[in-house]
Amino acid sequence: MSDHPRPSADLGPNQLNAAKDTVAFVLEEARRQGASNAEVGLSLSQGLSVDVRLGEVETVEFHRDRGVSVTVYFGQRKGQASTSDDRRESLRDAVRAACAIARHTEEDPHAGIADAGLLAPRVPDLDLYHPWALTTDQAIEQAQQCEAVARDDARIVNSEGASLNTGASLYVLGTSAGFLEGFAGTHHSRSCAVVAQDEAGMQRQFWYDSGRRAELLASPEQVGAKARERTLARLGADVPATGEFPLLFSPEMASGLISHLIGAISGGSLYRRASFLCDALGSRVLPEGFRLGERPLMPAGNGSTPFDGDGLPTRDQDFIEDGELKGYALGLYAARRLGMSPTGNGGGVHNVILSDTGESREALLRRLGTGILITEVMGQGVNLVTGDYSRGAAGFWVENGVIQRPLQEFTIAGNLKDMFGGILGSGTDVDRRGNIHCGSLLLSPMKVAGR
Repeated sequence: MSDHPRPSADLGPNQLNAAKDTVAFVLEEARRQGASNAEVGLSLSQGLSVDVRLGEVETVEFHRDRGVSVTVYFGQRKGQASTSDDRRESLRDAVRAACAIARHTEEDPHAGIADAGLLAPRVPDLDLYHPWALTTDQAIEQAQQCEAVARDDARIVNSEGASLNTGASLYVLGTSAGFLEGFAGTHHSRSCAVVAQDEAGMQRQFWYDSGRRAELLASPEQVGAKARERTLARLGADVPATGEFPLLFSPEMASGLISHLIGAISGGSLYRRASFLCDALGSRVLPEGFRLGERPLMPAGNGSTPFDGDGLPTRDQDFIEDGELKGYALGLYAARRLGMSPTGNGGGVHNVILSDTGESREALLRRLGTGILITEVMGQGVNLVTGDYSRGAAGFWVENGVIQRPLQEFTIAGNLKDMFGGILGSGTDVDRRGNIHCGSLLLSPMKVAGR
C-alpha cells in the first residue's frame, strides 16, 4: 500500500479566499442576469476513509467533493440550481438555469434573503479546523489494531469490520445583501462492529468515537475493547414479558429521543402543522427544573457554527426553561411563515444540551429499581404529528438497580408528550460525540410488548 499524505491539510486561508472569490463572482453574475436578490453557498470537502474486515483491507477511499448552489429571486419568485463545476462558464450556466426557473414559479410572499440588519456582523473563530497528519498506511494499521482488540475473545466469531475516517470541509455563504463569510472544519472518527455467538445464538454490537480533534478520540484499542465488551454482554438475550415498566434510555438512545423533541419545535414542522407541539409556547413539555438549549459557539464543538444557513448569527439560547417551552427553533423562512422572529436556526440546531439532575448512571439504575435499560431502538414508528411512539428495542433487564440479563425482540410504546413529561431523571454520563449532548434518561413506566 502506497503511503499517501493526509488529504485534509489544505483547506486553509488560501482556499477560503478563493472560495469567497467564486461566491462573489456568482452573486455578481446573478445581478447581471437580472435577479433582484441572490444567495450562493459553496462547499468543499475532502478526506480519507479506510475499512478493514477480518484483518484485511476492504476499502481505501479518498474523496474530494465540491458544490456551488445558487438561489435567485425575481421579486418573490425563487429559482435554484447547483453545479459541481466551478469554471466560470459552468457557474454562468447555473445562474442562467436558476433564473429560468424563477421566471416560471409562483410568487411566495415569504421568500427572500435576510435583510442586511439581520446578518451576522462578524464570524468568530470557533477552533473547528484540526487536520490529522495521517498516512494511508497509518490509517490501515489503526483500523486493524481496533478490530484485532475487538476480536480478542473466542466467543467473537465474526466481524463487520473497523473503520477510520478523517476529513475536512469548507463552507462559504454569500448574499446580495452584503454577507460573504465562511469557515473550515474537520471531523474524524473510529468505529468497529463484531459478532459474538453462544449456544443461544448470535449477537452484534459496535462502538465508535468521533470529534474535530483526532488526538482527543478514544484510541483504536479503546474503541475495539468497547465494541467487544458491548457485544459479549448481549449473549444469551431473551424476550421480556409483556407489561408496563420504567425505562432507562442509555445516553446514545436518549439523544435520539431528544432529537424528536427538537424536530417538534423546529420551524418546518410547525408551519406545516406537522408537530404535536404546535401552539405549545408557554406550556410545560418537560418536568420542572429541566432546561433544553443550544450552544452553537462552543469551541471545537461537533455541531458548532458561527452563522446559520441564512447568514444570521448563531447564539446561545434555551428553548425550554424550567420545563416550559419558551421558544421555537426557526430559520428565516419558517419565521416568516409563522409571523415570528428567526432564531439563527436556518439549517437546524447546534450543540443541543439537556440539563442533568446530577445523577450518575448507577444512581439512575438504582432509581429505576425493576425495569429495562434501553440500549438499542429500531424501526420508524415515530409520528411527530400525534406524538405516537412505537419502536422495536433491545437492552437489559434490571432488578433492584442491578443489571440481570440482556433482552431482545420487544417493542416499547407510548406518546412523546407523556414520555417527555414523565422524565424522572437525567444522567451526568453525557454522550458528547454528536450534536445532541445528553446523559441517560429515566422515564416513567411505558408499555412493553414482549412474550
